[in-house]
Amino acid sequence: MQCLEKTITIVNKLGLHARAATKLAQLSQQFDAQVTLTLDGNEADAQSVMALMLLAGGQGKSVTIKAQGNDAQIALNSICQLINDKFDESE
Repeated sequence: MQCLEKTITIVNKLGLHARAATKLAQLSQQFDAQVTLTLDGNEADAQSVMALMLLAGGQGKSVTIKAQGNDAQIALNSICQLINDKFDESE
């Protein structure tokens, strides 16, 4: 089973706050893949809103996304797109 990894910078002003974490968790749940985010040595299951919020990912922080499973590539691409799109928030 392939394990993919990509490091990306959080670009939205508010970082990985409640609404952004919820969007990311809901997106992660759509895929047949185990997705984790790592920031400053802390790891979080991408399907857990609380775990994502505990990462305290602020603007400008680099987060490493790991995806493993049948949908690993699409999950990784979709999550990177969501982060690059600033979680679809108007700032």
